Amino acid sequence: MRPTMLDVARLAGVSIKTVSNVINDHPYVRAQVRDRVRNAIRELDYRPNVSARGLRSGKTGVIGLALPALRESYFAELADSVIRAAERRGRSVLIAQTNGDRVKELEAIKGTGLQGTDGLLLSPTSLGETDVDALQVPLPIVLLGERIFGGPTDHVSMHNVSSAQAAVEHLLDRGRRRIALIGAPEPLAQDPSSATLRLKGYQRALAAAGINEAPDLLCVTDTWGREAGAAAVRRLLADRISFDAVFALNDSLGLGALRALGEAGVRVPEEVAVIGFDNLDESTYSVPSLSSVDPDRESIAEIAVEMLVERINETGERRPPRLVKPDFRIVERESTSVSVVGR
Repeated sequence: MRPTMLDVARLAGVSIKTVSNVINDHPYVRAQVRDRVRNAIRELDYRPNVSARGLRSGKTGVIGLALPALRESYFAELADSVIRAAERRGRSVLIAQTNGDRVKELEAIKGTGLQGTDGLLLSPTSLGETDVDALQVPLPIVLLGERIFGGPTDHVSMHNVSSAQAAVEHLLDRGRRRIALIGAPEPLAQDPSSATLRLKGYQRALAAAGINEAPDLLCVTDTWGREAGAAAVRRLLADRISFDAVFALNDSLGLGALRALGEAGVRVPEEVAVIGFDNLDESTYSVPSLSSVDPDRESIAEIAVEMLVERINETGERRPPRLVKPDFRIVERESTSVSVVGR
């Protein structure tokens, strides 16, 4: 038989009411008690009856997650992290893929295609600062990414500029001076995006080191996939452009760069060092393993889900919107250090 709320209460040594309060994220539960209940839920693999809970509370226990493209490894891993964070809170996740389409992102905000959800986590790529008013909807929303700041919703973002600067400084500290950047935005691009912000970090690191930026080392790509990273490196090599390092604006680009360098017989990191961004699981297992910026994807998911649940349960006067940026770290692997074994 499926475990019941009574089973959870008995294992955790609390009342059924306390279990219900933990599942529904009521704030007035001591942290120690909350942990005991969540551990019991995991141990018993207890699944709340979402339908019954919805009839009582008017809520479904389901949150929406709208992402640009699940085939992109970062978003696939982010979705996995969000699902696990939601399950720890007794929630289910309904996922929509927007393909970066403006209309689909607006539809997600309105709840179209994600009916029956209590709130939405949205990672927009086409909406921008001029679309702030579109976020004025009754549905609780938490934004992910870099497109809209200062709006009416909570927002979980990254330290894109400072982390990119740290990545380039990591290369500079290893004596690299001709650092190619792969995944650069179009030269006239002004909208805030991961690409423009990471480019700014790249530029700051070079300026601080007294190195002039070289336009021939900025590789604009249409996508951030492996094929684009490989194609950019092949162009650099074919054009005989000298470079001793690569900063790829995500790990997929970096993995493509490693492939192209290997095909050309270029030794990594002896001749060209490579660092990526996102710290994908896959980066540990490439040959050589790929150094990367870890933006703390797990914390991003955990904080975003927690914020959204708080907004769903919010009563009374609404608190001001919040912006959170988890800490990052540089993960050094074989692609930037011959002495480091991939881990």
